[in-house]
Amino acid sequence: MRSVEKYDHEKTVLVSRDGIALLLVLWVLTILMVIVLSFSLMARTETLSTRSFKERVEKKFLAEAGIERGIVEIFYGKQNLAIESGDANAWKTDGTPYPAQMGEDSYTVRITDESGKIDINTLTDSSGIILKNLLIASGVKDEDADTIVDSTLDWKDKNVGMHRLHGAGDDYYMSLPNPYKPTHADFNTVEELLLVKGVTPEILYGSGERKGIIDFLTCYSKTPGVNINAAPKEILTAVPGITPELADVIIDFRQNKKIANAQEVGIQPQSAPFVTYADSNTFTIEAVGHKGDSAKGYAVKATVTLEGGSTPYKVLYYKSPVNIAQ
Repeated sequence: MRSVEKYDHEKTVLVSRDGIALLLVLWVLTILMVIVLSFSLMARTETLSTRSFKERVEKKFLAEAGIERGIVEIFYGKQNLAIESGDANAWKTDGTPYPAQMGEDSYTVRITDESGKIDINTLTDSSGIILKNLLIASGVKDEDADTIVDSTLDWKDKNVGMHRLHGAGDDYYMSLPNPYKPTHADFNTVEELLLVKGVTPEILYGSGERKGIIDFLTCYSKTPGVNINAAPKEILTAVPGITPELADVIIDFRQNKKIANAQEVGIQPQSAPFVTYADSNTFTIEAVGHKGDSAKGYAVKATVTLEGGSTPYKVLYYKSPVNIAQ
């Protein structure tokens, strides 16, 4: 009887040991599977990250190639007077997009003459109406537009002790939670407007369906008026006396020939103080690089000025990457 009980006990112990061993094996296998899956996931993540980084770098180089191509086209148009001679291969400097293929990849370049924008450094009390009209057209309230225009003029005004009716002086900026003083000098960049009373990131950069005004402003052209040979429709319609219909006439006319005077397109005398017809030597180039048929590209923006001599051009502004419409 005792032999039977001893046998049963030993059998039970063996079964228990076998069960524990099986459980240990299952746990070890589970741990090994988790480790293998973790390494597999890490390897996949690293592979995708490397591929994404590689494509991003390639897109950047494509965009930078577009910037260099834009500079070449600017020199071609300037030195050969290509537009005036009716050269169809010459690139326009009014923001017209020009795509170019590089094997299976591509880039798109836009060149904009800075004289076609509103120069906030040459803005005066009389020409401030153009900026006000642009602000109102972008959705800014009339009274807020007055504040922004006057405050912009006050910011660069060297008369420290005075400010305009809707503007702001040193006392306003020094009363802010984080006080600072206006420069009372020319703007170095358009982004400096964010320090000016009334200007918000939504107004400058846009938000949602509302388009910002930053692409219509400059601090590099040094021209007192707006060059109608390069200005986009948004700026043309901000000029007093230029209706949307006349803006379309101007844009259509300059597709084949530069506008030399007001009579060619029917510009009224009231618009004369606010417009010019001569190009500047400063241009903004926007280039977007694309890999294959990818919809999303890498964008680069540069502002260059032609100098001549041993230094053909100088880069005034460079940003990479930049958010632009694609």
